[in-house]
Amino acid sequence: MPFVTVEMTEGRTPEQKKQLVADINAAFVKMGVRPEATYIALHDVPRQNFAVGGQMLSERK
Repeated sequence: MPFVTVEMTEGRTPEQKKQLVADINAAFVKMGVRPEATYIALHDVPRQNFAVGGQMLSERK
């Protein structure tokens, strides 16, 4: 059974998250995994807790 963890900066709408979950699940279904066997956890990370290239996202323009 696949367990997928997605960490992303906060700000996506519930509808966007629902579509993301459906797309991830569909990818596993194409590989022969039963839809109910895929577990997906979405983690919203505040921009002040995320950095790229040594710079906090909350400080980037």
